[in-house]
Amino acid sequence: MKTKKKGFDKVTFMFVAPAFIFFTLFLIVPTVSSVYYSFTSWDGISPNIKWVGLANYKEIFTSARFGNALKNTLILTFFISIFENLIALGLALLVDNVRVGKKFFRSAFYIPVLISGIVSGFIWKIMYNYNFGSINSILTSIGLGEYRQDWLGNTKLTLIMIGVVLVWKGAGYYMIIYLASLQSVSPELLEAAQIDGASPWQRFKSITLPLISGAFTINFTLSLINGLKVFDQINVMTDGGPGFTSETLVYLLYKVGFNEGRQGFGTAVGMMLLFLIIILNTIQQKFLRSREVQM
Repeated sequence: MKTKKKGFDKVTFMFVAPAFIFFTLFLIVPTVSSVYYSFTSWDGISPNIKWVGLANYKEIFTSARFGNALKNTLILTFFISIFENLIALGLALLVDNVRVGKKFFRSAFYIPVLISGIVSGFIWKIMYNYNFGSINSILTSIGLGEYRQDWLGNTKLTLIMIGVVLVWKGAGYYMIIYLASLQSVSPELLEAAQIDGASPWQRFKSITLPLISGAFTINFTLSLINGLKVFDQINVMTDGGPGFTSETLVYLLYKVGFNEGRQGFGTAVGMMLLFLIIILNTIQQKFLRSREVQM
């Protein structure tokens, strides 16, 4: 039996066209143009765009500033990925097991997620202030004044302090994902293990963790991407300083592209960041997916 070949469906096209146009204009075109601009010398304003070939990429691989930004990005991303997920999992376990006030704790832990990156940066910048910040004030009030620090001015602590802000802000979001996954674990499996004499830690390690491995894949992927593209808090709290201590790849892109008028080089940095995200995410996905358990 021959099937009639469908012709051009105008109605379907009318529904698909707006999304296709939007996708093309705001994703395909910028991506293609970015690839082109990364091979040019351009200030972002002048109509004169000079083709320089691989000069921008050559400078990237020989630039100490790029190497420093890459190192800072990887350190911050690693810090965020580990501690955001550890704290988020801990909060999810707490909320899942608490009997009174479950909705309250779930909402309270999620509140920092609702605060914008700029606002959270300002809040913590004030808290970190050496002279009137609440952290140093608390240390002084409990007799630990000798531990007072210029938390953002100390080059050994700057990245960690920014990481603390990001973990505080993001952990509640990942907590919700872990919590949803925990609530999908079959109580019968846990009860059976308990009857067989398994301790709470054994039940958690051998049953709960494998069954929520899908949530680990999702959360580590999100925290990896968010760590690689962090911008708001650095802009507000340190402006990439002291010196270039907290300058990441995204902030380097911003500084050279918009402050220094080197849009071509900044775009090349953006392309390198894109490749880095793809490579790290692929490695992470392969590692985590192999450990997922189908429920």
